[in-house]
Amino acid sequence: MEQRSEIGASIVIKGEVIAHEDLVISGRVEGAISVEGHALTVKAGAHLAADVEARVIDVQGHVSGTLSASELISLGASARMEGELKAPSLRMLDGAVWQGKGETTGAARPKGLQLAS
Repeated sequence: MEQRSEIGASIVIKGEVIAHEDLVISGRVEGAISVEGHALTVKAGAHLAADVEARVIDVQGHVSGTLSASELISLGASARMEGELKAPSLRMLDGAVWQGKGETTGAARPKGLQLAS
């Protein structure tokens, strides 16, 4: 059974958050967030001023910083994003606001193969 933790709406964290399970943030985090190999959900009303690393990142709240996902970043209808997005796949729903730059990262090429010139 997958575990999931939540940072509640009244909680403010200043510093580094490291999780080894899915994480839901409803409060405020200022710093760095690492949820490698797991999913991060930023609920509507949540505020992050953070650089984030996770497998999947779903944003419904307000984020300022850099988001890096190994699979997908999704900006929901209520998302407000300021900063950089890096993931193999980016999804942005109607109503989301994003100011910054993005990079879709491809899957790593197996060693030993080269592109023909």
